[in-house]
Amino acid sequence: MTKVYLRKKIAPRIANGHPWIYGNEVEKIEGPVEGGEIVEVYYGDGKFAGKGYINPKSQILVRLLTRKHEPVDEAFIHQRILQAWEYRKKIGYTENCRLVFGEADQMPALIIDKFNDYFVIQTLSLGIDKWKDAIVKSLQTIFSPKGIYERNDVPVRELEGLPQHKGFLTAPFDTNVIINENGLKFLVDIENGQKTGYFLDQQDNRRAIQHIVKDAEVLGVFTYTGTFEIHAAHYGAKSVLGLDISENAVAQANKNAALNGLEKICRFEAVNAFDVLKQWGKDGRQYDVVMLDPPAFTKSRENIQKALTGYKEINLRGMKLIRNGGFLVTSSCTNLVSPEQFLQTIDAAAKDARKKIRQVVFQHQAADHPIIWGMENTNYLKFLIVEVTDK
Repeated sequence: MTKVYLRKKIAPRIANGHPWIYGNEVEKIEGPVEGGEIVEVYYGDGKFAGKGYINPKSQILVRLLTRKHEPVDEAFIHQRILQAWEYRKKIGYTENCRLVFGEADQMPALIIDKFNDYFVIQTLSLGIDKWKDAIVKSLQTIFSPKGIYERNDVPVRELEGLPQHKGFLTAPFDTNVIINENGLKFLVDIENGQKTGYFLDQQDNRRAIQHIVKDAEVLGVFTYTGTFEIHAAHYGAKSVLGLDISENAVAQANKNAALNGLEKICRFEAVNAFDVLKQWGKDGRQYDVVMLDPPAFTKSRENIQKALTGYKEINLRGMKLIRNGGFLVTSSCTNLVSPEQFLQTIDAAAKDARKKIRQVVFQHQAADHPIIWGMENTNYLKFLIVEVTDK
């Protein structure tokens, strides 16, 4: 087996558990380098570091799968998926969950989402893509699913020299499925929805609004398919307006509202949120609760400052629309923005809006997306509720 030897100065980072090895961290390679193949990795002093898959086309040259001298084969893949499922069952995520969360489940670049009896997978690197058949086989053995679909229509695959595509990995099925979450029903568009079709990572956070929305006039911005807004209506909001720039998302949000018999309380409009928030602030519109759940504003470190400026702008606009004593519910899924940076940005927005804020809740993604300390990409979602009062 090909052997990869690390430079001495980076050994502590790898030894402390991080699975990514960059090309400039490698001292030498002994043996042929075939993209996607399993290699053995050694520290600079010759001690065994682990096994992983290599890709010379990627900035991340090797992603470690195991720290043990063990074979990486179909049985290995099956065991890892089984371990991931056992963990979800222990913490109470079984009907709908992120079954495999990449590095956090020791399966770098693999995402598997479970929507009751249907599965969506993403193989985001060459090394894990080569095990796709084994992954499908394991899912069929463990779950006997009604269907498996791949959503590999993501640009990050191109960094690995892989094409973008999507399609069925089992016999075709209706890719519009209905899931249950917190006593509500939601349509999931597996084939064409964002990411894998639905944002499971906010499922716990959607319950966190339960008490603050009762009898409230609620505005939801970047609503996507209306999950937060429909939860607000379910929890007793007087009226709920959801905004999103996508006509398709708004159409699905309206379907979701009707699916739960909440179409008289919830309505959705397709508009540009940035334009609308600014204008409504000038118009003096007011709400009891404003909820902001924007998409990631950047995927590159070079644009972090621009992303923070965007977060500050929408949160400032949102706060100006909140009645004295109301609440702001705000999120960031940009993993390059740290929790500290996010909170500092909200604080700066409050100062500029001449508002006082008081933290109610600060949470991360749901526990089926476990966080590994030292791996920043696993600690990506910031969810905050603050009370907003006039100065």
